[in-house]
Amino acid sequence: MRAREVMTQGVVSVPPDLSAADALHEMRTRQIHHLIVGSAAKPLGVVSARDLGGRGSTASRQRPVEELMSTPIVTVDVNDSVRRVANMMRGRSIGCVIVTDRRRVAGIITVSDLLELLGRGLDRAGLAPAERRGLHHRVPHRRSSGSSGVW
Repeated sequence: MRAREVMTQGVVSVPPDLSAADALHEMRTRQIHHLIVGSAAKPLGVVSARDLGGRGSTASRQRPVEELMSTPIVTVDVNDSVRRVANMMRGRSIGCVIVTDRRRVAGIITVSDLLELLGRGLDRAGLAPAERRGLHHRVPHRRSSGSSGVW
């Protein structure tokens, strides 16, 4: 399974000078948890609801998102495998990766997307039991000579 099959398209981007409160309002309105800071052609960073303080903190609400965003951006190609994407996210302890197609943002994959994939049981798409390949070099086991009972 490839990244293009799992990614969420229509990534929302915000300008770097937008206040954290406005960015958080945008996330709540669209029911999303990550925003691209910059544009699809030139992303500068990623900001999450957690970066913005979520529901509890009000201390950073007036700061611009460019001060709160995560950089550098971790990107994967649309043709990368989901296994590679998951290992990259796990190895870097991050909540999302940006999916690019020829250096332009095509979508985003979050931990929630990967958990949804596992929940649906599509972690090994295309490997249904009837389609699995047989062993190529099957040979019968041979007994060693003699009656020692050792195979």
